Amino acid sequence: MALFEDRPGGETRVSSVTEFTRRVKTLLESGLPAGWVRGEVSNVRHQSSGHVYFSVKDAGAQLSAVLFRGDAARQDVVLRDGLQVVVFGQVSVYEARGQYQLIVRAVVEDGVGRLQREFEALKQRLAAEGLFAPERKRPLPEMPRCVGFITSPTGAAVQDFIKIMKRRAWRGQLVILPAKVQGEGAAVEMAGQIQVAAKLGRFDLLVIGRGGGSLEDLWAFNEEVLVRAVAGSPIPIVSAVGHEIDFTLCDFAADLRAETPSAAAELISSRYVACVERVAQAAERLWRETEDQVQRGRRRVDHARSRLRLLSPAARLEQGYLKLDDLSNRLAAAGARRLQDHRHAVAQLRSELARRSPERRVELESHRLLALWKRLQAASPQSVLNRGFAIVRDAEGTPVMRRAALPARGEVQVEFADGTARLKRSRSATPGEARPQGPALQGEGEVRL
Repeated sequence: MALFEDRPGGETRVSSVTEFTRRVKTLLESGLPAGWVRGEVSNVRHQSSGHVYFSVKDAGAQLSAVLFRGDAARQDVVLRDGLQVVVFGQVSVYEARGQYQLIVRAVVEDGVGRLQREFEALKQRLAAEGLFAPERKRPLPEMPRCVGFITSPTGAAVQDFIKIMKRRAWRGQLVILPAKVQGEGAAVEMAGQIQVAAKLGRFDLLVIGRGGGSLEDLWAFNEEVLVRAVAGSPIPIVSAVGHEIDFTLCDFAADLRAETPSAAAELISSRYVACVERVAQAAERLWRETEDQVQRGRRRVDHARSRLRLLSPAARLEQGYLKLDDLSNRLAAAGARRLQDHRHAVAQLRSELARRSPERRVELESHRLLALWKRLQAASPQSVLNRGFAIVRDAEGTPVMRRAALPARGEVQVEFADGTARLKRSRSATPGEARPQGPALQGEGEVRL
């Protein structure tokens, strides 16, 4: 035996606690319809939030229940421990604790249990006769022109009904067929109004209903005479009795059930509102299409007018003038550009001629020759003598480059910047002997070296 259940494809499915609890909740809420439960109230707890938590028990079991604030405010019964009640609700699961409980919508004391048993018995008997069969239901007219509402003319239900029909801008005719909706004789009176409406033959649809209330308040809609009148009406009937949790036998016998009179008003006017919206949308589309067609026609007319203007003799002449002016401007611009190009070419030739001119060449060579002459003058012996130097020559006039090349005796010539002097050498200085610091030169004289 496998530890885990294998899913198709070889996968093993293991649910978390939350997933498993949600599956249980789904199964309970979808598998168990709302219903009535009888028992004794115990463990009543009134919360500050307005919610009431309690248990409903009998000799064999106990059921947790909760009455939320909105539903609790509508109840006439004050819950207390030990009270025998019949509650109407839907089972649910509180996931945080994994606990199922009954969400209570209505509470009546067990004294009403007799009415509930009569309700169930009559329901089974009429259902067996086929009064509630789905095939007996007739489709409602999509846009009824005249609607009859069988209800109390002083009740809040009729005011809500009229308010909604006005708000949705319904354009049909509404006729209130007044009748008692509670107490003795109410069922007979409402059944009589159904017969009156059938005899008048002006109604496309009938609505029968009132606001919510206790089981006793709504009992007239469970009486056999009214249920048979609703089922046998030649005019389609919408039953709009009480709130969402309130079911009557008229709801099963009517062609359609609405949760409240307000819901019936919205249901009846919905098709009209949808048609009005479709007409408005069609009108908007027609207007847009018309505007588009007009704009396209205007564009075609403007295009034709433009072409006609372009093809007229005056337009052709204007185009010719424009073309002539354009060619004239282009010719003038081309001549100016050509003249400018020639001027530029002449300027370039003049510049090249000036660059190749002999005068320029002579001037450049003169400058170069002058520079060479200056360099030659700077390197000449006279330039050296002008800087304070002297040239010593032997008797033959050969320059003496070294001291050792001086003759031991004889004359030497010394050339200065301003002239030449002849000097005689008497003898050589002996080693250790001081040489004269500056011999006097007087014309032809003697100097010791």
